Amino acid sequence: MKINNIKINNYGKIKNKEINFKNGINVIYGKNEAGKSTILNFIYNTFYGISKNKKGKTISDYEKFKPQDGEEFSGKLEYELDNNDKFEIYRDFNKKNPKIFNENSEDISKQFNIDKKMGNEFFYDQTKVDEDLFISTVGILQKEAELEKNNQNFLVQKLANLVGTGEDNVSYKRALDRINKKQLDEVGTDRSREKPINIVNKKIEELENKKNKLEEYQNKKYEIAEEENNLINIQEELKNTNNYFKEIKLFLENEKIENEKIKIKENLIYENNNKINNLENELNMLNNTNNKNQEKINLENKKLEKEKNKMKKNLITSFIFLIIVNLIVLLFVQENFKYLILLTIPIYLGVWKIIKKGINEKQKIKIEEFKNNSENNLEIKNIENKISLLNENNDKLEKEIFEINNNLNTKNNLEIEKINNKYKNIIQENNLIKIDNLEKINYEIEKIQTEINTNNIELHKIKLNKENIEPQLDKLAEVEEKLNYNKNNLEELKKLNLSIEITKEILEKSYNEMKENITPKFTNNLSKIISVITNNKYNKIKYNEENGIMVELQNGDYMQIDKLSVGTIEQIYLAFRISMIDDLSEETLPLFLDETFAYYDDERLQNVLMFLIKESQKRQIFIFTCSNREKEILEKLNTDFNFLSI
Repeated sequence: MKINNIKINNYGKIKNKEINFKNGINVIYGKNEAGKSTILNFIYNTFYGISKNKKGKTISDYEKFKPQDGEEFSGKLEYELDNNDKFEIYRDFNKKNPKIFNENSEDISKQFNIDKKMGNEFFYDQTKVDEDLFISTVGILQKEAELEKNNQNFLVQKLANLVGTGEDNVSYKRALDRINKKQLDEVGTDRSREKPINIVNKKIEELENKKNKLEEYQNKKYEIAEEENNLINIQEELKNTNNYFKEIKLFLENEKIENEKIKIKENLIYENNNKINNLENELNMLNNTNNKNQEKINLENKKLEKEKNKMKKNLITSFIFLIIVNLIVLLFVQENFKYLILLTIPIYLGVWKIIKKGINEKQKIKIEEFKNNSENNLEIKNIENKISLLNENNDKLEKEIFEINNNLNTKNNLEIEKINNKYKNIIQENNLIKIDNLEKINYEIEKIQTEINTNNIELHKIKLNKENIEPQLDKLAEVEEKLNYNKNNLEELKKLNLSIEITKEILEKSYNEMKENITPKFTNNLSKIISVITNNKYNKIKYNEENGIMVELQNGDYMQIDKLSVGTIEQIYLAFRISMIDDLSEETLPLFLDETFAYYDDERLQNVLMFLIKESQKRQIFIFTCSNREKEILEKLNTDFNFLSI
């Protein structure tokens, strides 16, 4: 791939600047603080986005390059891939995702994978090189040269890492040591103490012991629950049986009431019959008395009538005689006495009145006697009426008794059958009995009630036991929760341990593969490159675990790299980084060199530039420098290059 053009609208201290790049070597010249590193950073961040994370720096790239005046923070980059597909990237650095256009200016941003954290990963999709790998290989920065100059051991270590693992900041041994330390600190081993896995195993053991003890309460709870269920079922059966007997009792009590009604009616009939007998006796006595009185009255009436008729006859005779005497006196007696005789008439009338009164008194007595006899007749009539009413009442009572008996006989079996049908599915069949004895029913009810009360006491005991067990079961739940938590922790630790073991295995396999396949290839390429840039002073590089990187001298002997000068080590380091580029991606990636040759002498710089001239035939090279040495040597070597001054 190659970068054709960048347009910086506002980035760091660069504003409204457009730069065109060419194939081959591009030399970007500028004094210190002129913005060379800013341009390089712009290119990186246009491809991968700018980070607000410090990543170990004092200040993040976002804060470092964001314009202070609040103006637009953006720019555009044009590039093309090895297949000649051209793209334009416009990025507003305040936003996570850029806009990506093809050569027809069509927005194709959505055609690439968009990560929630990293944003649009278009450049990784095209090159399969992430930001860290891009910067650590194709980008050789000024700060690395400074470190390399000041610390030879550091540079040697980076070379050893590159040869051993393919990454200059990754040491196999150091990585393995760190993994082992991480494994010990974050997991632990069977022999370690007070490490996470040992602590968790100890807690699990303690919690298992607690759980086993508390599970006894769990088993007891099940036993109590089973006992409680049995008692509740028995209690329900007893209550249903009790209700059954109560209904039978109610039926029998109702039957008893009906029988009592019959007895009352029978007693009434009996009493009525006694009354009738007494009334009939009284009636007979009254009839006898009445008959005797009537006979006597009749005789007396006849006798009185005779006496009355006799007296009447005598009185008439006497009156006639008196009239005759008065007539004689009137005819024959003297004048003076003839009127005296008239006095006999009133006397006669008085006597007659007295006699008549006596007769009337006798008659009155007779009338009273008759009247008494008539009253007896009324009493007789009254008694007869009473007897009749009592007989009618008895007939009515007997009819009612018959109806009650008839209803009882009809209703009895039906009611019992109805009650039995009601309870046949909810109580035991042997309890469905026909009991016609109320005392026996009461006995059964009392017996069942006693059992119910006993069961209630047992249920209350069970309730108390449950209440005592519940706190222990709460503890069991808490222990099980802690146990599950620790088991999950153990599983996580085992997974972590397995992941670490797998990582170690993969690391070892990768390391072995690197040694067997990649490292020889790298060392061969490195040998060719180092031969060119050292002017055939060193022609062969070797690597082994015991001695690290070894350089073959012209006399055939080998020397450890740390015995060489810093300048030579720098050349080897650069050569190795360049040798790795082709294996990073299917794309031919550019090479960025930021003040990389600041500490090279002219001879070494010329050798490196000669190598880069050859390398520029297949890849684009960017040399950022504050010196004219690169320009002068390239001109001296009569090579074509693009010189850009900023």
